[in-house]
Amino acid sequence: MSIVTSPRDPSRCVHREDVLAGEPWLYELKAGQTLRILDLEGNQAVDTLFFNARDPRERYSATDTIRRQGKLYLTAGSRLMSNLGREMLQIVADTCGRHDTLGGACAAESNQVRYALEKWSMHSCRDSFLLACALSPQGLGKRDLTSNINFFMNVPVTPEGRLSFEDGISDAGKYVEMTAAMDVLVLVSNCPQLNNPCNAWNPTPVQMLIWD
Repeated sequence: MSIVTSPRDPSRCVHREDVLAGEPWLYELKAGQTLRILDLEGNQAVDTLFFNARDPRERYSATDTIRRQGKLYLTAGSRLMSNLGREMLQIVADTCGRHDTLGGACAAESNQVRYALEKWSMHSCRDSFLLACALSPQGLGKRDLTSNINFFMNVPVTPEGRLSFEDGISDAGKYVEMTAAMDVLVLVSNCPQLNNPCNAWNPTPVQMLIWD
């Protein structure tokens, strides 16, 4: 866990946008720009994918990222790698300290398996991803949804090698910042999950800030 604060002044950002709980967000971040994801009320999971904006067949790879840094969790200094082994972004500031690479995005099917059969119809991050993909000029679709990052989410690995979805470790006002090494599409689902304690069963908005 590495806590690094940012020198960037929010009043000088070039773009600021709130993303409501359960909503998707798709944005093209230019090489050299820095994105801050701000947890406005605390413990809100932000499911995130990255694509090369010029060729979306190159995308964030959890496997390459974990192998490159030799760690399961992301924090300041982590380099987010593509499926072609190239750096896409680097986390340059982080006041939460640890972010999940393994928990994946909630879906109708996983809601049934993890919680109850009647949870199938609940809104999910996969739904949000697909909605944003349908509106993307790059023509993203189901096959483009791979293993994602869960910013601010606490998913420890047990001694038996299982995943455990636990209370969040973030708080209101905590943030993570990353600087793009290439033009990237940022695809976010601000998680609507109501069934596990990662967001205290209370999905809340997050804020996106961008600096040149």
